[in-house]
Amino acid sequence: MFVPSSKLPQVGTTIFTVVSQRARELGAINLAQGFPDYEPPQLLRSLLARAVESGANQYAPMGGTEALREQIAGAARARGWTVNPADEVTVTLGATEALFSSIHALVQAGDEVIVFDPAYDSYEPAITLCGARTVHIPLMQPDSSVGWHIDWQRVREAINARTRMIIINSPNNPTGAVLQRDDLEQLAALVRDTQIVVLSDEVYANMIFDGGQHCSMQIHPELRERSISVFSFGKMLHATGWRVGYALAPAALTRELRKVHQFNTFSIAHPLQWAIAEFLKAAPGHAAELSAFYQARRDFFLGLLQGSRFSWQPTAGSFFQLLDYSAISDEPDNEFAERLLREHGVASIPLSPFCARPPGYRYLRFCFAKREETLVSAAERLCRI
Repeated sequence: MFVPSSKLPQVGTTIFTVVSQRARELGAINLAQGFPDYEPPQLLRSLLARAVESGANQYAPMGGTEALREQIAGAARARGWTVNPADEVTVTLGATEALFSSIHALVQAGDEVIVFDPAYDSYEPAITLCGARTVHIPLMQPDSSVGWHIDWQRVREAINARTRMIIINSPNNPTGAVLQRDDLEQLAALVRDTQIVVLSDEVYANMIFDGGQHCSMQIHPELRERSISVFSFGKMLHATGWRVGYALAPAALTRELRKVHQFNTFSIAHPLQWAIAEFLKAAPGHAAELSAFYQARRDFFLGLLQGSRFSWQPTAGSFFQLLDYSAISDEPDNEFAERLLREHGVASIPLSPFCARPPGYRYLRFCFAKREETLVSAAERLCRI
């Protein structure tokens, strides 16, 4: 049998696919993979049907339809960001393609890219395929006064002449950590007078809790000029299966991104873009309502867990909550997650697959973007442990 040599010999099937498949096999409640178990807005679904009937069925422009890029730029301007829809907005096949295409457009063989562990698992394979090296810096674990955060001194020590890119993820998946304005200042000071590009994964930008603010690279003049910020309509519109995202970047970076994008996916499904643009026009307040919507679900879920043996700090952003199980077991997180799935029928995600060197975390990640009845059923099982 012919066996090809692998460009990604260390990469197997993603943990999300593995755990979701196990959850289906066992009939478990799936709080593992990050997708809602409720439908997108009815208006959005109706607009998609209308898009197909109205003839939006051929290729869309490579960078995205003009109408959608105008809506994206208008939403950005409402936040106080300066975005030109013609040459600073690119619609992509979900956020993952925006990340992949950005890395391949800007990172070359022999370069180094800094990521922060626990890091979303799509970053390193894209970096490896470029012939570059991923430099992993662990996030500092939370204590009584502060949540997960970046040790900027360690970043300073890691930067060298080969450093080409720093990947930021705020709100962070899986920890829910949220960057503050001081973080932007420290990052700007580190990359000033260098050729380092910042790739900023901001797909949970509309899910910031407890009065916090989203500190995008777009709000910092220095960082904006050397950053690509990536967003997800799938997260924003409760439609993860639509796989529509977008990237904001200055014209020079956008040109490089689109060089890869056009030969990767070329253009994104035209009816989806048409429907999203019309929805954003008809429901301009939708995005602004998401933080309150998801904070209520976070608080509902955590309220159900009061009296359980788990402990936690309420997540600052995203629709994920980490639960500390150290009072229950000293098992490694992947083993405890498997036992939780097998014996108690609740699927979660361990943190170790997000880390180059698993540091012995005793946390599991749970998605609370679920119907209340789903969260109630899951919490009842968790509270019985």
